[in-house]
Amino acid sequence: MVFEVIGPIFLLLALGYLSVRLNLLNKEQVGTIGGFVIKIALPALFFQSLSSKDLHQIWYPGYFFVYTSVTFLLFGIAYWLMSTHFKNTMSQSAVLSLGAGMSNTGLIGTAVLSLLIGQKAMTYTSLVVIIESVLLIPTVLILVQLGMQQKANVAEIVKKTAFTLFKNPLFAGVMLGIIFAIFQIRLPHQISHVLLMLGQTASPLALFAIGGGIVGMSLKYVNAQSFYLVFSSNLVMPLLVYLGLRYFTDVSQEMLHAGTIIASLPMPTIFAILGQAYGLNEKTLTPLLMSTILGFIVSGTLISIWWA
Repeated sequence: MVFEVIGPIFLLLALGYLSVRLNLLNKEQVGTIGGFVIKIALPALFFQSLSSKDLHQIWYPGYFFVYTSVTFLLFGIAYWLMSTHFKNTMSQSAVLSLGAGMSNTGLIGTAVLSLLIGQKAMTYTSLVVIIESVLLIPTVLILVQLGMQQKANVAEIVKKTAFTLFKNPLFAGVMLGIIFAIFQIRLPHQISHVLLMLGQTASPLALFAIGGGIVGMSLKYVNAQSFYLVFSSNLVMPLLVYLGLRYFTDVSQEMLHAGTIIASLPMPTIFAILGQAYGLNEKTLTPLLMSTILGFIVSGTLISIWWA
């Protein structure tokens, strides 16, 4: 069972890497594949999966509360350290702290858990996607803008951030799926089938694109700051999520394991995208690459233990 799950993951990563390394595809083409996954395939997958369920099948308050608490605890600690100890500006600290408390839930989390538990993976990943896209990323964007503007209009910043959020296809897919589940609106069979077909391409293409995206990355900024971000993201976060779910909620063993594995995964690609946008390219690319390596080691170890 372990090889059946871990084997395809690393093979798809390797195929993506080799495709770029051997010049079968370039990084821009791999980026287009990643864009298709995040903007088309994953939203379709979340929408189809969530809309086919009832609310009690997809809403777990204890799971949501624990994951939210851990996310913002680690983000807050990292923000304090980035600004006071590592002497980054307010905007830089906000971007860097994102890496300390966010995993690549949409792409890698969906791919890995789908291989482990099938369509039930959407329930666990969708709740984390809500935490990340509705709560964490908007917080980061607001802090970045506040740090860049001396006389910031907070209301205007919040308005622009909310508008950006609602244009995000992944967020729209999750929220529409939940709304359909709440009101028990069922999609016509033909539409549901088309969305399912699109969604089934998400996991393999996501892993392929991530493998291709690794090409060209280098460890140019290996220092205490990078080590802390990776330590927080790939070791502390899964530990706290595991302890929180086990001792402070009444969740199934499957949910306990799924939440912990999500928390152990590599940092999200948006971490590097924001880093590039705000002049932190190497400061985000180095920990992202370190996290990609360690994240797969930690999650692979957990899978080996729990799904052996």
